[in-house]
Amino acid sequence: VGIDREANVVRLRNGTQVPFDYLILGTGAQHAYFGHDDWEPYAPGLKTLEDATAMRRRLLLAFEKAEIETDPETRRALLTFAIIGGGATGVELAGAIIELARITLKQDFRSIQPEEARVVLIEAGPRVLANFKPEMSAYAEKALRELGVEVELGQAVTAVRPDSVDYGGRTLKAGTIIWAAGVLASPAARWLGAEADRAGRIKVRPDLSVPGLPHILAIGDTVKIVNGSGKPVPGIGDAAKQGGRHAAQVIKARLRGDMAEMPFHYHHLGDIATIGRSRALIDFGWLQLTGWVGWWVWGLAHIYFLIGMKNRIFIALNWLWIYLTGYRSARLITEPRGGEISAAPEAGPGAAGKADMPRPDSKAA
Repeated sequence: VGIDREANVVRLRNGTQVPFDYLILGTGAQHAYFGHDDWEPYAPGLKTLEDATAMRRRLLLAFEKAEIETDPETRRALLTFAIIGGGATGVELAGAIIELARITLKQDFRSIQPEEARVVLIEAGPRVLANFKPEMSAYAEKALRELGVEVELGQAVTAVRPDSVDYGGRTLKAGTIIWAAGVLASPAARWLGAEADRAGRIKVRPDLSVPGLPHILAIGDTVKIVNGSGKPVPGIGDAAKQGGRHAAQVIKARLRGDMAEMPFHYHHLGDIATIGRSRALIDFGWLQLTGWVGWWVWGLAHIYFLIGMKNRIFIALNWLWIYLTGYRSARLITEPRGGEISAAPEAGPGAAGKADMPRPDSKAA
């Protein structure tokens, strides 16, 4: 996998070579473990559809294993879910998991009480949702605690093992550990030999082209872009969509023979995060919404941007059913390709994490 910048060819994993005249790179990002890649098997993250189905499998299997476990301590660990990182992904996962346990699965077991599950959200910074205004972060923390999530702020993770997490001088036994603490750009900068920042993002020109390679443009999490006010463009989906549209306009202009500079201008529409099935935070700058109203506005906005009326109707009806009943139909435990399924990697003797977790901005999550 890679790009031959001299021959203008993209090399695929299966050996195929795809020639190009112009290329838009939107290769995204991967999970960043800040020098502790050995933690990844024990604390997977959520970036792709495959990640999501694997995570669902681990969550549901944890309850199934707890149902047949006779040792009380092991059962408590299986019903403990640790989420590392208090950004939007971590907050939304915490809300979803606690409601899965206390509402969706409440009547599904005999030996265990799913509502006794612990969800622990661990964040190195002083507040969750650091990109939101402080008062909205405070609302998010309060909402999580009201749902039953244990929020640990200012706590740097120092070790991750198959069945435990170390932070704040203590060890949390957890059967399921999820990583939501950071991302690292794809290897696109290395493929091109382009200059990159510490997170591996390509430093592009104002028109999103790669310096020295005007026929190659990059968008989304692959790049570092600074807008007109000097602030970096956030790594969110809307920024990638706007970047994609701009890159297409640049290429169309070049094909017409127009070589004039076309700088990219990002328009921030707002920040959104959901907490469970009836709470959300929306910050449009000129308007802030929280709670039930924010959740419905978020839902309507999400449905509006879906492709196709059939998708919109299906998702709207599915969400309405979940909202009214608390019942989620997608509870199938699927087996991964070519292997046995397990709630978490098996712990081995001496399977210990390292003692610190350096972070590019000197913090750890």
